[in-house]
Amino acid sequence: MSDADATRIIHRRTPESAAMLANVKRAMAITAAINRLTFEDEDEIRALFSQLIGKKVDDGFQLIPPFYTASGDEIRLGRNVFVNQNCTFYDLGGLDIGDDVMIGPNVSLITAGHPLEPSQRRTATIGKPILIERNVWIAAGATVIGGVTVGENSVVAAGSVVTRNVLRTPWSAEIRRA
Repeated sequence: MSDADATRIIHRRTPESAAMLANVKRAMAITAAINRLTFEDEDEIRALFSQLIGKKVDDGFQLIPPFYTASGDEIRLGRNVFVNQNCTFYDLGGLDIGDDVMIGPNVSLITAGHPLEPSQRRTATIGKPILIERNVWIAAGATVIGGVTVGENSVVAAGSVVTRNVLRTPWSAEIRRA
């Protein structure tokens, strides 16, 4: 994934920013409905999440509410994805989650940010994609920032702040013995 090619910039007070705000309001209504449900309401959660992302999720998708997102329509899910409670997906830059991914509680996937220059911070929102490849486990409380790819079979440790690409986690003899 090339960060430069995929960066999305939405300037304040433009038709694109108005559309973004309308989409945030739509997502807030859907996530509020999701967050009134319990883990036992799997079918209704899948139906609402499908509405949120604009595409039917597979029957293996599981989410434990509460869940938060800024828009939802830039989330793409593979098969058999599990999202634990209290996760936040800010998906403006695009969020691709592969098959068999497990996302722990309190994980934040944040594709949106602002210019670093103080005088420019309130003028635009910048989105950079996150790609989470197949069979990844993102453990509790991790934060992944836009522009990052988490490679196939990788594990992101609990509490991590991920600002660079993550390669497959090598398995050591010590881990196998545990």
